[in-house]
Amino acid sequence: MTDDDAGGARTDDGTAPARPPGTGTGPAEHPALWDRLVRLEQRVLGPGPVGTGRVRPPAWLRRTAGESRLPVSLAILALIGMQLLAPRELVPRTWYLLPALEFALFLLLVAANPTRITRESAAIRAAGLLLVGAASVAVAWSAARLVYLLAAGQAGDNAMPLLIRGGAIWLTNVLVFALWYWELDRGGPAARANARKPRPDFLFSQMTAPPELVDPDWEPGFVDYLYLSFTNATAFSPTDTLPMSRWAKLAMMFQSGISLVTVALVVARAVNIFR
Repeated sequence: MTDDDAGGARTDDGTAPARPPGTGTGPAEHPALWDRLVRLEQRVLGPGPVGTGRVRPPAWLRRTAGESRLPVSLAILALIGMQLLAPRELVPRTWYLLPALEFALFLLLVAANPTRITRESAAIRAAGLLLVGAASVAVAWSAARLVYLLAAGQAGDNAMPLLIRGGAIWLTNVLVFALWYWELDRGGPAARANARKPRPDFLFSQMTAPPELVDPDWEPGFVDYLYLSFTNATAFSPTDTLPMSRWAKLAMMFQSGISLVTVALVVARAVNIFR
């Protein structure tokens, strides 16, 4: 019997000797370790034969074909449309500039990734962030103007238009923050499709649910971030999706504050008018 430098004892002909009972690595020798490996493999891949080399990361951790451009495109067009239809007293004097800039940037982004969002570049990244930034300026201006008019008693004496204006600002706030979450989580949609950043900024329930309850090809898309933004604006706190990074926590806190102030002031004024 000789000692092999890499792997321990071997016989004279170079083969490994038979292991005595209790020293192997199979399920009978280490049942606790084997059970843990089984649970880990089935958690990642779902139910199926164990020990067949099936290990494969979930879709949100590997390269994919990228998410469809359609959902986010509809959201951006709806956001631009609501800005164009907003009352003139709630928008800047040059009310057409920000929507025009957003639409131009939107066309550039569609040209870069017309169907699936996978292409990355510094210019595309800057255009996406600039679009969301312009939309944020527009909704912040409208929200600030509404709060000022309510505080100054100049918001009118008709409850229905006031509720419509407040609801429109609340909805645009939801869309804007959904775009921020979508653009920033793990470096943006293209970075997520290319699996460049494994650590999520938002921990969705599908990432921690039992594998048999989750589509193996699931990965977060714009609709998931829209749901996150909507629930945060209504519950004023996280629901089933947890912020993992500091910027995500601060963004959700800021959104909840804006939503709370807008809803509280508009509803309070409307109740007074109804009386």
